[in-house]
Amino acid sequence: MVPAIRKQFNESFTDAGYQQYLAVLNEKYKGAIEFRVAETPVFIDKIFKEKLLSACESIVDFIVQPNFIELTNHAIPTSVKVPNENKHTHFIAFDFGICENESGELEPQLIEMQGFPTLFAYQIWHDLTFRKQYAIPENFSCYLNGFTQETYTALLNEIIVGKHSPEEVILLELFPHEQKTKVDFYFTAEYTGISIVCLTELIKEGNDLFYMKDKKKIQIKRIYNRIIFDDLQQQKKEIQAIGQILFEDLNVEWVPHPNWFYRISKYTLPFIHHPYVPTTWFLNELKQVPPDLENYVLKPLFSFAGQGVVIDVTPKDIESVQDPENWILQKKVKYAAVIDTPNEPAKAELRIFYFWKEGDERPIATNNLARLSKGKMIGVRYNQDKDWVGGSLAYFEK
Repeated sequence: MVPAIRKQFNESFTDAGYQQYLAVLNEKYKGAIEFRVAETPVFIDKIFKEKLLSACESIVDFIVQPNFIELTNHAIPTSVKVPNENKHTHFIAFDFGICENESGELEPQLIEMQGFPTLFAYQIWHDLTFRKQYAIPENFSCYLNGFTQETYTALLNEIIVGKHSPEEVILLELFPHEQKTKVDFYFTAEYTGISIVCLTELIKEGNDLFYMKDKKKIQIKRIYNRIIFDDLQQQKKEIQAIGQILFEDLNVEWVPHPNWFYRISKYTLPFIHHPYVPTTWFLNELKQVPPDLENYVLKPLFSFAGQGVVIDVTPKDIESVQDPENWILQKKVKYAAVIDTPNEPAKAELRIFYFWKEGDERPIATNNLARLSKGKMIGVRYNQDKDWVGGSLAYFEK
């Protein structure tokens, strides 16, 4: 994206250096990174950075509207609605593809968004490792709005722990040590002092929750929630039965509250009208099927990790949908292969992190992650046996 820096990085790249980088990245929690890590970061100039942030801020304008909760009440399936919802999410992640418009210009296009955490803590370590192993220009940073490693870590800690002691706060996940994102859980525990707890380890007494730590029963005051309820619904009946605890009126604070996973999601896309947000309809509100259906993608509202997405849509696909109110039709975007690599160029997707401190009127952009791809879509199954693909981060020109 920044030709001079890209040229310099590629010319100085060696496989031995890459292997050393991976070794350092894995040295704290060996074997915890189960996803492929790309060979390079993405370098973003000021102009493209401002395009990204202008799109994010426009969406935030919509989210902070007084009627946002009313507009998104149908986003939450009744089977997974959790009591005691707070006024706003604590976190938002915006996913943008680096795309090419009809004029051949590069621009961001929103792919998805989620009112849910992502690899917030791991990316701190990722940046430190990149800078240790590679010559990253000083006037480029993975952080936004003037954040530094120290101020970002402090804000993340403040939002997750709140007014409680760290031992009263848990990171809650379903079989956390089996998840592909477990490396982030470990760094979260390191940076905040909270414990990682599996759903099956919760102890309920009345409306209070507890967990065991060093043979001591500790009351849980605050939950940093990492459970995706769509995942919970795929589990065995006995695990789903345990999960029913979460839908009760509990004496706990949520960070973020699970309902925000649904409010800020694919469900929100049809309400957003911005040049960097692809046209999207709820399928049940589609008045007529577009004649250029090949330029659209069909997505289920309630799924995760890309499951159920139909890339090459046909009229038959639309006709066969039994619950059109739970699907969206979204205009495809044209990813640009803009990351030069030693062989074929790679495409990139950027995830912008927004943190929302309690009491603040708006969330603020803080950091990011990037994913590189040479396949038809971003994701492991589309990039088998390819190099210069996988998880990374972007460095933005200050």
